[in-house]
Amino acid sequence: MDESLPRPFAHLNAPLHELYRRVMGVFRVSKQRFVVHLRPEDVAESLRGNGAAPAAQDDVQEALTRLAEWGNLRATPDTSRVTTVEDFYRTRYLYQLSREGEAAERALEVYEQEIARRGELQAVALEDIRLRLRALAGLPADPDPAVVHSLLLELSGRLDSLAANASAFMSGLQRTIDLQDIDEDAFLGYKDRLLAYLERFVSDLVIKSSDIASLLRSIAPERAVSLLFMAAQREAGDMWDAAAGTDPVEAKLRDWQSRWSGIWSWFCGDRAHPSQSSLLRQRARKAIPDLLATIGVLQERRAGRSDRSADFRTLARWFAQAPSEDDAHRLWRAAFGLSPSRHFSGEPPEGAGTGESWLDAPSQVISARLRSTGRYERRGAPARIKDRSAERSRLAEQVTAEREQAEAARRRLATGRPARLSAFGELDHDEFSLFLRILGDALSAGPAGPDGVVTTRTADGTLEIVLRPLTDGTVAEIVTTEGVLRGPDHEITICDTTEPVPAAHAAAQGALR
Repeated sequence: MDESLPRPFAHLNAPLHELYRRVMGVFRVSKQRFVVHLRPEDVAESLRGNGAAPAAQDDVQEALTRLAEWGNLRATPDTSRVTTVEDFYRTRYLYQLSREGEAAERALEVYEQEIARRGELQAVALEDIRLRLRALAGLPADPDPAVVHSLLLELSGRLDSLAANASAFMSGLQRTIDLQDIDEDAFLGYKDRLLAYLERFVSDLVIKSSDIASLLRSIAPERAVSLLFMAAQREAGDMWDAAAGTDPVEAKLRDWQSRWSGIWSWFCGDRAHPSQSSLLRQRARKAIPDLLATIGVLQERRAGRSDRSADFRTLARWFAQAPSEDDAHRLWRAAFGLSPSRHFSGEPPEGAGTGESWLDAPSQVISARLRSTGRYERRGAPARIKDRSAERSRLAEQVTAEREQAEAARRRLATGRPARLSAFGELDHDEFSLFLRILGDALSAGPAGPDGVVTTRTADGTLEIVLRPLTDGTVAEIVTTEGVLRGPDHEITICDTTEPVPAAHAAAQGALR
């Protein structure tokens, strides 16, 4: 290994690693106070004043020398207090954190924070994200770049915190479910609060993630690029060490586009790529029954139930420690009791002796009832076979009637021709149920096209629906046996895909294309 290369982590495995960490802590605190250089006596004074055990001046000097050799510190000659020739030739140094040492301290700080992080599901962060997005969506056409930059920074910061804490919480929760590194008494004490915490977060996540996704979709892509460009320009104005030939605005814009893409993928997804919020919701929901199963396992342990795997391991040790093969056979008979055929009560095969092995004796047919119950016949009188023909007939008639009613409703609604909702008139119970299912599939099919038209199919694929909004402001009223349904009027085309496509429907589809 090249000794000239910095090794800023070498002090962690050194014999005096505790002293080295204390010295580096002094430099880290001093840098936060904008104190760059420290003398050995300053370091020793700080070590004496922080409440820990004091360190000798020679030990501090040796630690500083070693840290400078490893690259954690940079030593420069101290000529500020030279008053004589002897002082000039006496070696004195000022020490400061090197770039490698500062990077190592930051890495160790992040490591310690992640180890100590317990994680949490931040419903408050969801609300903060929703408020920032609402503010972004409501900005004027020519907003203040400082306001845009501040909102985007807060938005990305809250999302980073939400994602990191959620990941840490779910990892810790999985370790709890797997019964790793937990205090059983403490877990049983707070299990109810943990379950309530999960249920509350899942309900908040369902509501707020839907609102956040709607706000993200309401911001046009061109508008989003404009806002990100403002933030990139503002950040690039503070850069002074950009490399030659590189555009700092372009680099910052790529960075912000990546962050915006992460925000979008966290809350907006599709069937092929579900959003991270939906994945988190699924995992949190799955954790609730898993936690209940873990609680059941702990309760069984406390009830003193025997663990079958532990019993088999103990029995295996007994077999391994058996003094002889005969002792092992006696242990087998005592543990399992399978040698005697006491369950068999039939007549022995002709010519077979009582001491003959079952492997050598003629085969014997044994009734299945004898194997399962130990008896040849069932006790009591045989059960009479009940005639179910009348019930089957009534069930067939009911299924036929329901099918005819459903087909009649399909014929009434699936005409293949455009019609207003207000023109349907009065619907019976079956027709109204089918109409509500069709209307629900159309409204939940996702974002409409540029002209507001929604085209979709039902879940079974037998009905195709085209829903077009109307701009005349009319209100549709559909009268049913349960009441009157009112809402904005739409033009709807319902086509039965199992039947030939009517000419009118084909013409309507051609016009849409």
